[in-house]
Amino acid sequence: MFVAHCPGQPPRPIVTDADATGIAWLDLLDPTPDEQALAAKITGQRIPTRADLEEIESSSRLFMEDDAVYLSTPLVRRVQDDFFVSPVGFVLMRDRLLTIRFTEFSSFDLIAKQITGTKESYSGDEVSVLLLEAVVDRMADILEHLGQSLDTLSRDVFQADQPRQAGRADQMLRTLLRRVGRSGDLASSVRDSLLGMERIAIFVSENKKHDLSEKLRDRMSTVARDIVSLNDFVSQISNKVQFLLDATLGFISIEQNNGMKILTVVSFIGVAPTLVAGIYGMNFHDIPELNWKYGYWYSLALMAATIVVPLLWFWHRGWLARGR
Repeated sequence: MFVAHCPGQPPRPIVTDADATGIAWLDLLDPTPDEQALAAKITGQRIPTRADLEEIESSSRLFMEDDAVYLSTPLVRRVQDDFFVSPVGFVLMRDRLLTIRFTEFSSFDLIAKQITGTKESYSGDEVSVLLLEAVVDRMADILEHLGQSLDTLSRDVFQADQPRQAGRADQMLRTLLRRVGRSGDLASSVRDSLLGMERIAIFVSENKKHDLSEKLRDRMSTVARDIVSLNDFVSQISNKVQFLLDATLGFISIEQNNGMKILTVVSFIGVAPTLVAGIYGMNFHDIPELNWKYGYWYSLALMAATIVVPLLWFWHRGWLARGR
């Protein structure tokens, strides 16, 4: 889709060169090759492909070509409880901005509504700053939601006052481990997005060949400061994720130790009766209890005692108590 975002008008598809006349923001959303070719014809600039936008080198993400500034970064999109990362590209020219994306982002939709809802004109530089501000605000919202999710996850991990049912402990710990892993993945993806946004903010602010106005430069500085604060929050989130991961693995280790205790008890109480039965099952003529009237019952009682006494000892030690 190739659309133009016009002040005071709904977004309109761009089919010919005339559709883009006087438009400050041109938007390519999951474009076809024909739409990319039309955008290249209208702007006179090379249109980066998805493979170009997914490059990780700084020199491939931030550079100038002719009079246009090429910028790209991965952005996180959260949909309900799921998320994924998709690249976004900006081609900032003297008179307009071209964006290239392959999925919808709420921050882009928000700025599109803002522009179409007013008759005030915007330059390409102003649109780019608006988009950066909206993206950073969206990253902050995602981090706030992630922080709340980790608070809930922390309470679930450390529910020490609730008994753990032996049959459900394994499944519960598996679920907690998956939740911790997903939280860690999201925090890592947000960090990558913030790193890309920070590089863009610095590159645009310090680019002498494409100077921003003083007002826009101040707003870009605010964006950079917000990104720094969000990076600090991500670091805190990452530390908490690591702490919850260690705690969950610790509880898994405890459950495994409890299982080993049961195996130890079963093995121990099986050895002594087997030993007694083996001794009195030997066919030696001079076994003292061989002709004893109560020898049979004595051997059974001895085997029972070798089972009961260790069980009582393990119970006293707390090995047979229900785990919590």
